[in-house]
Amino acid sequence: MKRKTSLISELMSAQRKRLVLLGGQSLALGAAIAGQAVLLAEAVERIFVQQAPLSSVVVILGSLLAVMAVRTLLSYGNGRIGLQMAASAKTEMRGKVLRKLAHASVPSALRGQTGGKVSVALDAVDEADSYFSQYMPRMMEAAVIPILILIVVFTLHMNSGIIMLVTAPFIPIFMVLVGLKTKNKSEEKFAQLAEFSGTFLDSLQGLVSLKLYGRAHRQQQEIERSSLGYRDATMDILRIAFTNTFMLESIVMLSIGIVALELALQLLVFKSLSFHTAFLILLLVPEFYSLLKNTGTAFHSGRTSMGAVRKVEEMLAETKEERAASDRGDGAGKTDGTGEIGRVEKADKADKADKADKAEKAEKAVKPGTAHLDLIRMPPSIELRDVRFRYAPDSFELAVGSVSFGPGEQIAIVGKSGSGKTTLLHLIAGLLKPIAGEVLVNGHSLAQYDEAAWFEHVSYITQHPYIFAGTFADNIAIGAGRDVSRAEIVQAAEAAGLAAVAAELEQGYDTFVGEGGRGLSGGEKQRLALARAFLKQPAIILFDEPTVGLDLHTERILQRSIAELAKKTTMITVAHRLYTIRHADRILFMDNGALLDYGRHDELLARLPQYAEMVHVQRKGGFA
Repeated sequence: MKRKTSLISELMSAQRKRLVLLGGQSLALGAAIAGQAVLLAEAVERIFVQQAPLSSVVVILGSLLAVMAVRTLLSYGNGRIGLQMAASAKTEMRGKVLRKLAHASVPSALRGQTGGKVSVALDAVDEADSYFSQYMPRMMEAAVIPILILIVVFTLHMNSGIIMLVTAPFIPIFMVLVGLKTKNKSEEKFAQLAEFSGTFLDSLQGLVSLKLYGRAHRQQQEIERSSLGYRDATMDILRIAFTNTFMLESIVMLSIGIVALELALQLLVFKSLSFHTAFLILLLVPEFYSLLKNTGTAFHSGRTSMGAVRKVEEMLAETKEERAASDRGDGAGKTDGTGEIGRVEKADKADKADKADKAEKAEKAVKPGTAHLDLIRMPPSIELRDVRFRYAPDSFELAVGSVSFGPGEQIAIVGKSGSGKTTLLHLIAGLLKPIAGEVLVNGHSLAQYDEAAWFEHVSYITQHPYIFAGTFADNIAIGAGRDVSRAEIVQAAEAAGLAAVAAELEQGYDTFVGEGGRGLSGGEKQRLALARAFLKQPAIILFDEPTVGLDLHTERILQRSIAELAKKTTMITVAHRLYTIRHADRILFMDNGALLDYGRHDELLARLPQYAEMVHVQRKGGFA
């Protein structure tokens, strides 16, 4: 079985050249540290012990200054390499995250809070900096320089070398114990940060609604709760950092004290050691422990960064798991039907026969290779086969029997609020995946198609189309998925009934709309969404109650545009008004998550009491 490669390993693999350079400079830095200690000990020996004139040590002092300068440059060089590694790694990580978000499946994009994703893309990636800029350079130095110092000390005085060898492991052991705790706390901190960011961004986006409904104070308390949770998690990490620093300083001081005591005994009591040797060892010992102590501090920062990298890795892993599940066909298995629909009407068979010729003609008109797996007949046939869906265990469940739509049919989905209409539309669109059963397109499971290729043929118009910050023309052009001319944009706008709206705008099609620009009414947004569809010319158009809440004049404009679009496409509409559905080729009636029946308007009136009651209520209310 192939071993899973972690994100850290992938990033470090890309840094091999810098790691080799870092190792070479660390080796040179170790030699410079040892050389500095030797020259300083020699200078002190000659001046204070041998009482030699200052002129005799000028060369030594000059060499000492040169070695100190080299040491400084090498330390600076290691720091620069660390910063370059951090910049490269952060660029790669942020690129991976942005590519993941851009290419994630629609169900994945709909999950989670936007603020949490922004937090990972920005804060978590930035927090990973110290792993590469501090931890890796210190670890490389700790792997090389202390060994060089130990070799020199063992050569000069074995007893001091043994003491250093015995006491040194206490520092990395303590580092590991603290580091494990820090990593866990770091992951907890970023979980709190993601929650805080999500809550804050949600509140900011819905601030007007919160004020209008008098919920601003309660949401303020929720933000305060999230921020306090993040503060507590951060303070826990700082508490560990302070403890780590105190313990490391204590270990270092005790270790240096033991070595100094042993040297004093050998020098003053047993007189078995020269001043030059003892002083040289005393110069090297603090360097030895200082390197280990700095590594301990960097290790703490590295563990914190690894918690951040882990959050990035979890986000990236979600996409891989989804693709693997899709390859295995998870959630697309077949189960027994619900039995809600026990018959297929003869009229349906006649409809399919009527559409057969149309399907064959459309099949020839499509560009080859548009889809990944035989998505060649446009408009396509669509079949729901024993589809089941549930948002969560013990929650609302949608259960549909077997029903199929011929190419180019006009389908309406009706039912009471909460009956599962929009959920069914999302399943047909591929925005949700069934937990059982299949949605078939041209005889193939929708899960087998390339998502991007499938959405090239689909337009989905919701009750509240999203308007991006940009020009009026740019917002229409988004629908094309390609570069389009101004003439094409104007033509699509005219077809959607937007020409008059554009004429009233201060700068016409170049007027800035969306966030920070001119606001659009509900009807204008709906017409803009239709203009996108006219520009795209999709094979399937899905409407989720597109005319709800609009005035009669605007609704009639939309209905004319929708009727024009419907001539060349399969149209599936979640509808609420009788006159928008009674001419549909097929009407699906939903109730409490089940598809009770389907057929033409007059057929359902005759055989489905619930549908007849709905029609009666609408006629009585004047909506027919």
